[in-house]
Amino acid sequence: MRFSGKTAFITGGGTGIGAAVARRMAKEGANIVLMGRRREPLEAVAGDTNALIVQGDAADANAVRAALKQVHAKFGLVDMLIANAGGHGVGPTISMSDETWALATRTNLDTTFVCARECLPDLISRKGNIVVVASIAGLFAGPAAAGYVTMKHACVGLGKSLARDYGRRGVRTNTICPGWVATAMADEQMQVVVEKHGLASVDEAYRLVTRDVPLGRPATPEEISNVICFVASDEAAMMNGSILTVDGGATVVDLPTLAFVD
Repeated sequence: MRFSGKTAFITGGGTGIGAAVARRMAKEGANIVLMGRRREPLEAVAGDTNALIVQGDAADANAVRAALKQVHAKFGLVDMLIANAGGHGVGPTISMSDETWALATRTNLDTTFVCARECLPDLISRKGNIVVVASIAGLFAGPAAAGYVTMKHACVGLGKSLARDYGRRGVRTNTICPGWVATAMADEQMQVVVEKHGLASVDEAYRLVTRDVPLGRPATPEEISNVICFVASDEAAMMNGSILTVDGGATVVDLPTLAFVD
């Protein structure tokens, strides 16, 4: 019961990593707040966690402020912000529209910035913490994903800035960078791989994209949530400004040596 009596504000909490974090934290005693644009997935998670659902855009400051009023009325101040909302921004720079670029900015960077800014008074008061869920795309560049790569790099930078500016005020900020995780969003990307290579299934696509990952498979959402929950807990009290890869070893691979692999 590491989170007994604490309140976690989770964006993008209706599916994937966010949903797994909500379920894990609820089991360990946390009050759960789920914010997202689609109500149905949030309701499914709320059924397991007794969460407060706030339907809205986490990049909209007015929506986040209204959400926090509901949180304060039901649970009190926020102890943990899990800035998990993200996605979009696929395509190379030369063909990326202004609309796609703006959407990548809004869904990845603006959601994190706005929620952090609005939650900071609570977090300072409670000596709480922020977990920014970025990606290994925030450390390296995948192909034809200029918007996503750029905004995840920016999320890593924002996490550093928050850690630097608010650590002295008792607020820890750490950033998690997952590799491939078997989620509904990743399944959509796997379908592209299926069609491109004429594969038989999404599972086969996951095997292909993790072929050179030392552990040889994607993570489950629960495996990522395990790390997030540790970082958000008092057990990680000295961690601030950390950037953790949870990628099965993908980022330790020396790409120029792949030709030597049997």
